[in-house]
Amino acid sequence: MTQSVLDIHEVTPEIVQVTMQDRAHKNTFSRQLVDGLLQAFAAISTNQRYKCVVLTGYDGYFASGGTQESLLAIYEGREKFTDTSLYSLALDCQIPVIAAMQGHAIGGGFVMGLFADFVILGRECVYTTNFMKYGFTPGMGATFIVPQKLGLSLAEELLLNAGNYRGAELEKRGIPFTVLPKAEVLNHALDLAQQLAEKPRHSLCILKDHLVAPLRDQLARVIEQEVAMHEKTFHHQEVKQRISTLFGK
Repeated sequence: MTQSVLDIHEVTPEIVQVTMQDRAHKNTFSRQLVDGLLQAFAAISTNQRYKCVVLTGYDGYFASGGTQESLLAIYEGREKFTDTSLYSLALDCQIPVIAAMQGHAIGGGFVMGLFADFVILGRECVYTTNFMKYGFTPGMGATFIVPQKLGLSLAEELLLNAGNYRGAELEKRGIPFTVLPKAEVLNHALDLAQQLAEKPRHSLCILKDHLVAPLRDQLARVIEQEVAMHEKTFHHQEVKQRISTLFGK
């Protein structure tokens, strides 16, 4: 486990908090952070005491999506976002996952959080599916989970326009998530986790499996479609230029 970029903390014997804290990369999906998340959720899956995962970030960042280097690697054909199962960690997890998005969530970082069973946003924080800003179509399951969680009309706006939205604005647009001042997001998530922890673990697992089964069944097909769209949209010189000049702005 790469402790420097990821903190695993047992809040109680039944609740585990996973904190992404790659400060050097502002919680973009660096190799260290990706490996840490994969290892953390693998370990969580073997612990029969856990009933809930709280996934959160540090300070003003929840998760910031792909690194500039990884995006350029996809452009060059050396990588695909499907090289790891990062995008579906929360969906695949047996127990409920709460995404406490106390900071900005950008691109694949926002999408990863939307795969959680519970989503809590910060009013002051920026949320964006900014794939098209760089000229390539969305990946990470975004074309599937964003409409599922936010509704088709708002999802089309977020995905096609690739704009930045504060949590307060999304709250006004009627998103079905709790939106709080960012300083209150994690505590609310922990309160919710405690409520979940009062339930029997086997019942939580069985009910989650039932509720998310349609999502799991459809996701693989959508991922294939997103990869096919990447083959058509990612390998253009304009995309390379946009990644090189616009990344982080």
